[in-house]
Amino acid sequence: MTSSSPSAQDSQLRIAVLLLAAGEGSRLGIHPKALLHRDGRTLLERFASAIQVFSPVECIVVTGFHAQLIESEIAKMNASLTNPMKIIRNVSPERGQPSSVRLGLESLRADFDVLLVALSDQPEVGAKEIQELLDEYAKRQGGQEIILPTVDGKRGNPVLFSYKAVSDVLAKPGMVCRSYMDAHPNKVRIMPTINQAFVMDVDTPEDIQRHQLNLFPI
Repeated sequence: MTSSSPSAQDSQLRIAVLLLAAGEGSRLGIHPKALLHRDGRTLLERFASAIQVFSPVECIVVTGFHAQLIESEIAKMNASLTNPMKIIRNVSPERGQPSSVRLGLESLRADFDVLLVALSDQPEVGAKEIQELLDEYAKRQGGQEIILPTVDGKRGNPVLFSYKAVSDVLAKPGMVCRSYMDAHPNKVRIMPTINQAFVMDVDTPEDIQRHQLNLFPI
């Protein structure tokens, strides 16, 4: 995984992270996508390593389906992480990703400047991609509060939200990030990029092969 150090301009930003890992991954059977691994490291571990570069003030992982397996892996990882991950369990993950997003936002406790909302099944996202989002955030203008990467017009992830944007979302009961962006396009700064990492995820056995991943032994 390629890593890069935060630029001096962004080093003062207090970064919080919300990682969504509550999905069922039904097309992969009983295997949680966050625990797929490459070169002996799970996707969860690879992401955790990438965000350490930015010294996050808080990192929340929302679990749901496969909660025990994922939480056990996080407990092992936290022993060696400078900035450990906090587990929030969605007890009703069948309600879908929006319920996990809202729960994660409501669980934030640290003072932060920007929030990175990320998915746990993007094998190519690392520190380089996070830095790209931060660099774009530094260029925002005219009330832009959100950095949304797009590849050939397709929405990507992770997405970066200012503290103000998160506060606005939380001010409306039931509101989540996607619906807020749809309702306030003027607050979204689109970041066109050719970096395919932003739109690559793992949904099928074919994706596992494409990204040279292996199933986590259960």
